[in-house]
Amino acid sequence: MYRILLLIGSGGFIGSIARYLSQQAVTKYYGDTFPFGTLIVNIAGCLIIGVLFGFIEKGKLLLPETRLFLITGFCGGFTTFSAFSIENIIMLNKGEFFYVLIYVSLSVILGLGATFLGMMAVKVL
Repeated sequence: MYRILLLIGSGGFIGSIARYLSQQAVTKYYGDTFPFGTLIVNIAGCLIIGVLFGFIEKGKLLLPETRLFLITGFCGGFTTFSAFSIENIIMLNKGEFFYVLIYVSLSVILGLGATFLGMMAVKVL
């Protein structure tokens, strides 16, 4: 169990640093009037997780440890949006269109609401 946690944690460590450096580079180039850094990181993370799942489906990414390091660790540290994206793709592939609609809607609406609520809670303290 500790080995698995170490694999995930080290992948997350690398992914988080990669996210930070990528966002900084994009922001330096494009400025900060629009969150291009986050947008590009999210899209890149989706591409990476798509490639990884493509390899899994072809049977080319066999080791469970490699999957945990790259998908749960690196991609999770790089951007959780990639996990959100692949979960929706999996549901779409199963024909679960209603669940995709609910998941996307609730994630955006409740996520924004929770962020706002958290900010407001701190203001009243």
